[in-house]
Amino acid sequence: MRIAGLDQGTTSTRLLLLEAGTARIAQNVRHRQIYPRPGWVEHDPEELLESIRVCLAAAQDVEAIGLANQGESCLAWDARTGHPLSPVIVWQDSRTADELAGLAAHGAEVMARAGLPLDAYFSASKLGWIMRNIPAAREALRAGRLRLGTTDAFFLDRLAGEFATDVTTASRTSLMNLETGQWDEALCRIFGVPMEALPEIRPCAGAFGEIGGVPVRAAMVDQQAALYGHGCRAAGDAKITFGTGAFALAVTGTNIIRAPEKGLLPTIAWAKDGGRIYALDGGVYDAGSAVDWAGRIGLFADRAELAAFEAAPAISRGLAFVPALSGLACPHWDRSGAGLFIGMGAQTGKRDMAQAVLEGIALRTAEVVAAMSAMVPIGGRLSVDGGLTRSPYFVQCLATVLEREIICPDFDELTAFGVACMAAGGEIARPGGARLVAPGEGEAGAWRARFAEAVARAKGWRTQSKG
Repeated sequence: MRIAGLDQGTTSTRLLLLEAGTARIAQNVRHRQIYPRPGWVEHDPEELLESIRVCLAAAQDVEAIGLANQGESCLAWDARTGHPLSPVIVWQDSRTADELAGLAAHGAEVMARAGLPLDAYFSASKLGWIMRNIPAAREALRAGRLRLGTTDAFFLDRLAGEFATDVTTASRTSLMNLETGQWDEALCRIFGVPMEALPEIRPCAGAFGEIGGVPVRAAMVDQQAALYGHGCRAAGDAKITFGTGAFALAVTGTNIIRAPEKGLLPTIAWAKDGGRIYALDGGVYDAGSAVDWAGRIGLFADRAELAAFEAAPAISRGLAFVPALSGLACPHWDRSGAGLFIGMGAQTGKRDMAQAVLEGIALRTAEVVAAMSAMVPIGGRLSVDGGLTRSPYFVQCLATVLEREIICPDFDELTAFGVACMAAGGEIARPGGARLVAPGEGEAGAWRARFAEAVARAKGWRTQSKG
């Protein structure tokens, strides 16, 4: 059986071909990041669509397609023409942060129904913003032609003729009731989103139309697809994916675990064969994006420089970096938090700062895992994937600050692999082996405490600076 797994991500679109126990990336297309104003992040819907077409051209003689999407990113389009009525407003975008403050009275109800906090990260406030600020969307609604949704629904509508999304993606919008798995009238009313313009919610495995005569048999949000690709199936199985952000998920089985006081979010891991499996989610907004930023400002010239450092850990020398370029997610949920270097002296150089960037991402991830471990009995080892895991220094630092063994699969395109496995309809062994990284020597507890002091200084900074 030959399966195509499409991973339409934040910075690129990749096509994986899965066949006879082998998996390989057959195509990779990068796309633009558009920053029209501070805090705004957009993509061009037609550019994303074209990247998918280019990738699918490399999928010869496949029997099924699985589609993974970038999550909370969303847009509006015309049902009749398919023409976008808005840009894609990316999950990182924080344009609605101030408006959400006016919905604070609804915070408890949103948490109870959707399992999510009031945060600009999720799709609901973005879709509400579109309705308030884009006249073409309001006109389309009056004419009965408006379609609203996450990017997967747009792709499926345009390419497969199906206006649908899957339950894992819908669970990240703040518009779906976590217990019923359906759109919630009260949530749509709170955020000002017309429910009649939203797509049908379906299980992850099933019928999502055809593209070029090939059936689309699975659709999932990216992090849940990666969870499935890691082979996490039992309660307590967990993974961390280091892409643009860093996202940890732990399977909780058929139980919905709510831990708002820990900054953790219940979510749907996958749904198939009439049943739903849940997970607990915790994220860091800036991981790979923080490394990209560090490269852009000249802290390093080549990523190969991040493989090893000669000096002792920066945090042990009092130098810390808080990767809050887009704010602080779990467990703080503080969009006013800001990126921060602290502890620099006249002797501090670029290498020290680059080292601190990697350590800061690892230490922020440790905050998430600590919160998660308090709610779910996570196994001793954690499976990780993503571009940052190619840095031996980063993975060793992560193992040390977590005080856990880390498993790094040799094949790390696990989002595309996971959705391809879902489309295949059976359990498929992950290709390749894995390396095991044990915690190194170091004062992990002291480092985490020192880093927590830096995070405390970064919190609320953007609010303070407005004054």
